[in-house]
Amino acid sequence: MKFRIDHDYHIHSWLSTCSHDPEQTPVRILQYAKEQGLSKICLTDHYWDSAVEGASKWYEPQNFEHIAKYRELPQAEGIHFYFGCETDIDKNGVIGIPASRYDDFDFIIVPTTHLHMKSLAIPEEKLNDAEYRAQLWVSRFDILLESDLPMHKVGVAHLTCDLINIESHEATLKTLSLISDADLERLFTRSAKLGCGIELNYCDMKYIDESEIRRVYQTAKVCGNRFYLGSDAHRTNEYPSKPYFERAIELLGLTENDKFFF
Repeated sequence: MKFRIDHDYHIHSWLSTCSHDPEQTPVRILQYAKEQGLSKICLTDHYWDSAVEGASKWYEPQNFEHIAKYRELPQAEGIHFYFGCETDIDKNGVIGIPASRYDDFDFIIVPTTHLHMKSLAIPEEKLNDAEYRAQLWVSRFDILLESDLPMHKVGVAHLTCDLINIESHEATLKTLSLISDADLERLFTRSAKLGCGIELNYCDMKYIDESEIRRVYQTAKVCGNRFYLGSDAHRTNEYPSKPYFERAIELLGLTENDKFFF
């Protein structure tokens, strides 16, 4: 059976500092799920726990106490609304969630590609170095796969997003081109074995026809990974339409057997 668009596991509320939309509440997100005919959605606000050193000034206010304001989520018949988070990795390889918090979340998203965060992820002198950014793409993915996170409920977010190199989309493509097929195969073979989910992010899927973008996800599929959909919506005007996801599902040849569940 063809991969069905029945879920969205990457959604932010206004509790995420970068939302700036007071209307982006769990009630409104649940309404979005009803309108789109989704049966599973997950709230994944940005988060760095106060017990973990290394938070940037931007992350510090987004601790567990802050995002847990929406821990009790509204529900509706036929829709499961899960409580998750989107944490991060700093430039020392520290992940912003302690083991004591793993059970507090239904789903844990970890982006390896937040390379726009100068104070958190990348040294100032390396900002314009595409080769270094490609090395970071690989090493940060390795750090995640070597962690003790409960991989059965971990998602690897937006692997081909333009945050990889915010200079331009073309700069992102150049950075991705510098990642070898061998590294992709090694990483995705391991992620498949560990059982984490690979995100098909709405913004990333806008570029799925481009070979360097598609290469990443095709390799993941060949290596046996499972995929989930994420709108990454931060505001009420960012809820996705389905054609970009439908195109990705078609190009990658995804079926229900390729779907990630937690």
